[in-house]
Amino acid sequence: MSLGTLERSAPPFFKQGPSALSKLALYSALALFLMVADVRFQLTGTVRQAVATILYPVQWLMLQPVEFVAQGSGYFQSLKAAQENADAARKQMTLMSQRSIQAEQLMQENARLRQLLDLRTRLETPAQAAQVLYDTADPYTRRVVVDQGRVAGVELGAPVLDEKGVLGQVTRVHPFVSEVTLLIDRDQAIPVLNIRTGVRGVAYGDPVAGHAGGMELRFMPANADILEGDLLTTSGVDGLYPPGLPVAKVVRVERRADSAFARIYCAPIAGVQGARHVMLLKPAAEPMPARPEPDAALPGKKGARK
Repeated sequence: MSLGTLERSAPPFFKQGPSALSKLALYSALALFLMVADVRFQLTGTVRQAVATILYPVQWLMLQPVEFVAQGSGYFQSLKAAQENADAARKQMTLMSQRSIQAEQLMQENARLRQLLDLRTRLETPAQAAQVLYDTADPYTRRVVVDQGRVAGVELGAPVLDEKGVLGQVTRVHPFVSEVTLLIDRDQAIPVLNIRTGVRGVAYGDPVAGHAGGMELRFMPANADILEGDLLTTSGVDGLYPPGLPVAKVVRVERRADSAFARIYCAPIAGVQGARHVMLLKPAAEPMPARPEPDAALPGKKGARK
């Protein structure tokens, strides 16, 4: 072959085999034959199992990133759901705690009101229910304000009771509210009777006793028959308190050789520190009116001060 010329036939490297259409027909027929043979005679089952066994590690390795991403996404979703459930449970627990406290308060209030109603049925004195609104602002007195006043028929000097016993006495009446002086006020005194011995006395308020307030039975002889635990009730000699109402219980008796009187400390039976619902009784007798001044007794009388 001379230089610069080409052979008439293509080199072996560029020689073309069967046509593309022939190859397609051949491979299609072979694939159809293999499919029919596999369905009828299960010829490729062993080969398929061997190939699947060989490729399983490769498949497992290739699926790990996908599973890792899926597990991570599921972990964060489950963590968020758990936090939301915990917050909802915490809020529900707080709500249930508040409802439990309210239910406990309502149960206590219901029990006290039942006791008050039972006490009202046992008393022959007319009575009316009231609710304590607040304590007075004076730090040197022990008084509370109730939601019943002159319009409701409250009278000055009316005894005030809770479900356990005597709480105090109405000392000031306004049109719609009234002030009640508690038994532990330093200016409050009440005639009492010792149930065990029948001895009468007078109990005075002591706002400092026990740091929460108490009472003191004064002017009792040092050799008086009185013991710790004795129950004191109203004697009724004052004409205001009905007799037989529980007042206090003796908690300590001090007898000194240098004193003719015993120091007798008592604890009120009524809830003087936390009363909420009370009963106002009609006084057994009208309170004594204030004594008029001599010069102003009769206006216009001769000798009256001008």
